Amino acid sequence: MKNQIFKTTQGKLLIISICMAMVLVGTIGFYVVTDAALAKTLILTFFANTFGGRSVGIGLCILQGLTAFPTIFYNFYLEVMVVLFTYAVFALTTTNYLRVEWVIRAMERVAETALKKKHKIERFGWFGIFLFVMIPLPVTGPVVGAIIGSMIGLGWIRNFSATFLGTLTALVLWFEFFEFLDERFQMIQSFFVIILILVLIPYFGKIRRLVESLRRKKPLDP
Repeated sequence: MKNQIFKTTQGKLLIISICMAMVLVGTIGFYVVTDAALAKTLILTFFANTFGGRSVGIGLCILQGLTAFPTIFYNFYLEVMVVLFTYAVFALTTTNYLRVEWVIRAMERVAETALKKKHKIERFGWFGIFLFVMIPLPVTGPVVGAIIGSMIGLGWIRNFSATFLGTLTALVLWFEFFEFLDERFQMIQSFFVIILILVLIPYFGKIRRLVESLRRKKPLDP
């Protein structure tokens, strides 16, 4: 059975994802020795992207001082690795090649999420998967997108091209968005201060009277 698994397309995708994970571990191990700060950033970004989403991963890289290419490339690498692994495991459970109870339960939860979104995307085909993965809304990650693509009958090449192109586009847009905020931080900060002042203007009289009344109060005896 194990030999048969790795002869399937899903099994080959699983091998690719495992190899990508090994490369990632090796790269982090190398930087642990040569550049501990970068190694820390890579590790934190892995967890941030995996559990918090691409926006968190991108934001963390920017905060750590990484430039556009390494930020986008690394987060894209992580998402491709996770998508290939999860898609392969999902496909192997649905074809009875993989029969591990807790894995099956996890994949069933992913399938339920995908089924809830499937009817909104099915009529748009490839473009629907691309938009679904690209648009930053809850439960629109590339893993769910790839599984929906499988459910609506897209071939794995069309499915992954839509999923990964949507992922890459979203990463670039997120990076540009954070760069925009960073470059205009002082302006945005001043804008919110002005809004706060405008909101408080009607209450200035009450605030002044409150401050004066507090000043007139005698301190408590020790």
